[in-house]
Amino acid sequence: MKFDELDSKMRVYETAHDRNVLPGMYMVARIDGRGFTKLTKEVHPFEAPFDPVFRDYMIETVKHLMNSGFNVVYGYTESDEISLLFHLEENAFARKHRKYTSILAGEASAKFSLQLGSLAAFDCRICELPNKQLVVDYFRWRNEDAHRNSLNAHCYWQLRKDNHTRLTATQKIEKMSTADKNELLFSYNINFNELPSWQKRGIGFYWAEMDKTGFNPKTAEPVVVKRRQLFVNDELPMKDEYNKFVLQLIEQSEL
Repeated sequence: MKFDELDSKMRVYETAHDRNVLPGMYMVARIDGRGFTKLTKEVHPFEAPFDPVFRDYMIETVKHLMNSGFNVVYGYTESDEISLLFHLEENAFARKHRKYTSILAGEASAKFSLQLGSLAAFDCRICELPNKQLVVDYFRWRNEDAHRNSLNAHCYWQLRKDNHTRLTATQKIEKMSTADKNELLFSYNINFNELPSWQKRGIGFYWAEMDKTGFNPKTAEPVVVKRRQLFVNDELPMKDEYNKFVLQLIEQSEL
């Protein structure tokens, strides 16, 4: 059998289940750390509940993904997860799921591993959303999840430091309301509202026109020019203001 015939015969098995995102659908990639609880608590113990070094690793990983050849409008990270919103007209690899999931998981794993100096792995899935409002809802969902997880994590680790076991700390938190959790932190002299925003709301990434000082060799004078740069926002707005913020990014990208 000639190679061309063999190639055609076998290629069918590789591509038979290809799935493409339809035109006009918004794509959001969700990239999650695989086995990161063990990785960050046992293999490479980071400070709990939040470690600035781990945060910086995630920031650099998102920045890498947003410069990896795809047209990404907005990136967001909280804990060990990353969400990327692609431009509505992004058409790389004919919008094949397997290409996006494999490339993004691989790029994220490689970048984070290089920073950590050890093996780390991410998985990836693609969420298809038919309209802007659902895109806004998606990011509001992850933002609210960050807030909930942050409150629980601060409570859990305060209890662990106060000699509670994993089980008793978890059971105590499960029975508490949001108000009760805030009161618990107050009892340890912690005001949840005053904690760093990145711990409670996550971190956003988007492209923005920013002033950059250059030098004009002809006039020998400094000049200020506009450059498209990736902006990292660790003071994201909350609730309805966050909705407006995400919607504005989407609409600006479609002008």
